[in-house]
Amino acid sequence: MEKFLIEGGHQLTGDVTPSGNKNAALPMLAACTLTEEPVLLHNVPEIRDVQTMGSLLQSLGVEVTKLENHKWRIQAKNVYPTDLDPDLCKRIRASILLAGPMLARAGELNLPPPGGDVIGRRRVDTHILALKSLGGQAEYSRGERLFHFKAGKLNGSNILLDEASVTATENAIMAAVTASGSTIIRNAASEPHIQELCHFLNALGAKITHIGSNTLHIEGVARLHGGEYTIGPDYLEVVSFIGAAVVTKGSIRICNAGPQYLDMIKIVFNRLGVTWSTHGEDIVIPKNQELKIEKDLGDAIPEISVMPWPAFPTDLMSIAIVVATQSQGSILFHDWMYPSRMFFIDKLVGMGAQIVLCDPHRCIVQGPTTLFGEKMESPDIRAGMSLLLAALAAEGTSVIRNIGQIDRGYEKVDEKLRSLGAKIERKSE
Repeated sequence: MEKFLIEGGHQLTGDVTPSGNKNAALPMLAACTLTEEPVLLHNVPEIRDVQTMGSLLQSLGVEVTKLENHKWRIQAKNVYPTDLDPDLCKRIRASILLAGPMLARAGELNLPPPGGDVIGRRRVDTHILALKSLGGQAEYSRGERLFHFKAGKLNGSNILLDEASVTATENAIMAAVTASGSTIIRNAASEPHIQELCHFLNALGAKITHIGSNTLHIEGVARLHGGEYTIGPDYLEVVSFIGAAVVTKGSIRICNAGPQYLDMIKIVFNRLGVTWSTHGEDIVIPKNQELKIEKDLGDAIPEISVMPWPAFPTDLMSIAIVVATQSQGSILFHDWMYPSRMFFIDKLVGMGAQIVLCDPHRCIVQGPTTLFGEKMESPDIRAGMSLLLAALAAEGTSVIRNIGQIDRGYEKVDEKLRSLGAKIERKSE
């Protein structure tokens, strides 16, 4: 076990480059099982979740070779639908992403229940409904604790997802690209990583159109070929660094930030008093920002609520809450998606934040407040990063334990923060 020791109160300054998008890398790695030919992926983030997905692929008979400079060579020349290691599957939610491509390639897969962040119930029903629409079969055995997926020939279909699930959309896309005939996926999620998955598959010979919309059109092809693709920047990491700069009153340049994906996020952060400028693919956050919450008409308390893309994403709610603790005024946060997303609030309150937890889905933040160093535990990836931001802004020293959760989604975050002037050390327990 490792922990972070953070001495707060130091302005961040300098340049930083985000790693590749974790949520794009994971489905792309799964999609590599769709072709026998080699695939070269560039800008693969060196994080625990990606390493776990690589181990799962190897257990299926896939050749995974890690080259220099965040480059992976994947070749699924032979794929064996063996039972997957339940301990590996329990580490990441993304293990469910193997269902779609393995049905298309091998016709079967036995999958232990996926794991990931403990932020409330996370359904797999939408995955099963989508795969059944294409001709697959799926059952869950409580005794064996296994999902049994089987399929003969997959056929294109008109699929209406019962919710705009990101991973269910990705599974449906991967199963449909080599299915016979045409597929339309309605109520599809359209996050940047889904768009990247579609562009990646098209680079391998798939025929996907209307990318970025909530209605995807897929014309099935007989087979995919090999190829190479560069994974784009992780916009969640980009916004995390924006938050870190703002709460420390620093100024940083985030290089290759993918600003085309930040429009709605910028609107929401503007309501907290946060601004930044765009210079080509880079964004610059000015120092000593006067953070002031923008009230609604009639001086009403404003609300930030998560919604499916292109609205404000749930994964950034905890970052926005920390920024709000340093902004003047009151604001309501509402995350209706996950009942445990707010369960790190008590740690911020322990640091001195003025936050009222209304219920599992809503909280009211009153700022600005001075935060003080505290000893804490990281409950999940996004909450862990948010606590790290709070520690950077706090007076005194903080300790964050269970940082393996943060490492699951952020590559060498302590090294990147130190390069910007943060006082942060990684220590063994």
